[in-house]
Order: sequence, then structure tokens, then C-alpha cells
Amino acid sequence: MTDSLTAAVTDPPRARRRGRAIVARSLVACFALWALARLFGADRIGSLAPVLIPAMAAVPYAFAAMVVPLTVSALVRDRPAFVAAVMVTVVFAGIVLPRAVAGGTPRASGPEFRVLTANLRFGRAGDATLVDLARRTRADVLGVEEFTPEAAGRLDAAGIGRLFPYRILDPKPGAAGIGLYSRYPLTPSPVRRPTISGMPSATVAVPGTAPVRVTAVHPPAPVGPDLDAWQHDFPRLPRATPAGQVGILAGDFNATLDHARLRRLIHSGYVDAADARGQGLVPTFRPLPPITIDHVLADRRCAVLRVKIYGQARSDHRALFTVLRLP
Repeated sequence: MTDSLTAAVTDPPRARRRGRAIVARSLVACFALWALARLFGADRIGSLAPVLIPAMAAVPYAFAAMVVPLTVSALVRDRPAFVAAVMVTVVFAGIVLPRAVAGGTPRASGPEFRVLTANLRFGRAGDATLVDLARRTRADVLGVEEFTPEAAGRLDAAGIGRLFPYRILDPKPGAAGIGLYSRYPLTPSPVRRPTISGMPSATVAVPGTAPVRVTAVHPPAPVGPDLDAWQHDFPRLPRATPAGQVGILAGDFNATLDHARLRRLIHSGYVDAADARGQGLVPTFRPLPPITIDHVLADRRCAVLRVKIYGQARSDHRALFTVLRLP
């Protein structure tokens, strides 16, 4: 009789502790799987891509949210869960925090080259304000995404031709249009592997150095029916040629540094300019939550001197400006 009474009294607390431990460990396991998916580039796996590609965009927020499993495991006094949560936090920190720290930059002796890129949000932001920004930054090239015929007309009326007499433009309604303006002569580069989305590539005759290849980038957003197009276009972006012509990619990549395809592209011989200057966590696209999907990828032989991000009225993207010193 006494044993039965004792069991009745002690079992409910034991069951509650077990239940709390299960909750804490399940929470930690979810974040651990997220971290492992990021580490091993699982978003490249076709069947997992629809879920993991959006999830990878939120990795910096997953790092911030680790406070939840840490707190829960501490409150329920589950030591294994707490230790595991600390380990997952360390993994996320190793992934995310280096982007906030400026790294070393190679010595380069060539001229400065100034790159400005701006997503115009269906052409709404293409006007005299952008021309003024290009003038103030003394940009040498300007890439514009979501570039419409109306935006092209407004930019012409605002005098963009006086800043950039050379251009390769493909204005289209909606989000598909793109353009590349230049202070220096442009020679279109041949496209070896055509992309679904227009992404003009050209050789820029920069005074005082060998010609530089610049590509304006805007693959489709990797959501819904455009996911296949994004997966098709991304591997076709020009790889770096470490022993050949200097290349620069600039635009809205619809990818963060946590997407495996972008990291693979960078590892071919590029450096992400914002990441190099410790600004890799500054959002350029402002949904909820804001994320960093606009990039300037420069040949690793270039020195990244400066990166600045500017707000744009009537656009959900911020303009990205980078000053490079060419090799």
C-alpha cells in the first residue's frame, strides 16, 4: 500500500521532467539539423531544395534564435540538452560572425574601380535619385535589376547618359529587365552557357589596366515556380579565372552567403566585397525579416577598399556600392 502511494506521488513529477526534457531536446535537435544542413550544403539536394533554400536565407536569424533552446534547456535543467545547445550555438557563431569582421585584402597596384548595383523594384526606383547617387559615388559601372522601359526613360531624362555613355540594356516589364551602364567602353562578352534570365556580361576598357569582365546578375527568386529557373541559372554564372581576365559579378543574386550555390561560385576565385569589409550581415533586401541577397563578387586579386549600402525610395532593395583596386 505504501509503495503504491509513493509511486502515485513521485511518478507525475518524473513524467513532467521527462516531458520537459523531450521538449528541450527536440528544440535543440531542430536547430542542430538546421546548422548541419548549412554546413554540408544540403540545399543543393533537389528534393530538399524547396524547404532548405528559404531556410538558408534565415541562418543569421537562427543563430540569434539559439537563445531559445539555450534558455529552455537551462530552465528545465537538462544538462545534455544545454551542452548540445551550446555546441550548436558555437557552430552557428562560426558560420555567421566572421561576416561582421573585416578580413585581409591582397595588395593591388591597379586603378580604382567603382561598382554600383541597384534593384529598382519593377522599375519604380529608376529616376533622378539613382543618377544622383551614381554621380556622388563616381561609379564607373552601374548595374540595374528589375529594369523596365519606363525606368530607362526616366534615367535618360535625368541625364544618365552624361555619366555613362556606354550601355548594354535589356529593359522589360516586371522583374525580368536588366541593364549595365559604364563610364568606359563596353564590349559584350560571349555567353558560353545561356541563362533563362538576361544577365549581360561585357568587357570594360578600364584605363591603366587590362580590360575587366563585368556581369550584371539577377537570377529569378528561388521560390515557387521560379525555383527551377534559379537552379538552372546559378551554375551558369561566370566562374572566376584566377590566372586569366579579372571578373566582377554585381547584382541581386537572390541568394545569401548561406546558400551552397553562391558559396561554390565564390570559391571559384571571387571574394564577396561586403563580407571582406565586415559588412556581410547588413541587409540589402527588406522583407520580414530583412536579408542580404545583393552582392558584388570581385576577383580575389582585387583589393576591396570600401563598401557602402544606400537606401532607395520606392524599392525594397538597398543599393550596393563597392570601391575596388584592380590588380
